[in-house]
Amino acid sequence: MAPLLAFTVLALPPGAWARPATTMAAQGAAADAGATAQLECRLQAGPWQRCRMEVEQLGSRWWLVVGDQRIEFRHDGRGSVTMQRQGGAWQPVTARWGEDTSLCWDGVCARGDLPLD
Repeated sequence: MAPLLAFTVLALPPGAWARPATTMAAQGAAADAGATAQLECRLQAGPWQRCRMEVEQLGSRWWLVVGDQRIEFRHDGRGSVTMQRQGGAWQPVTARWGEDTSLCWDGVCARGDLPLD
């Protein structure tokens, strides 16, 4: 029996392989502190509307600003996400990808160029 080989293909943007590691690290640090993305959001079964995702720490702490609402999220690094609506308590939520490429957390959905990692 022939040995089974496995490998991972990493897709980098054009020219990324030629950048010094310090430059890429600096870009990652900048993304961690204050990244903002213009998205579309939907609350419950409501209509899609413009919203903004702001990132305090990439992959760990972020929030969505939908109209006059701010909805905060925390990820513990082990797969658990909690959400807090303005003035409410933190509650565990389940993240799932929708068929329309939206990312939803228990009725709060966002789509667009999400700065996830």
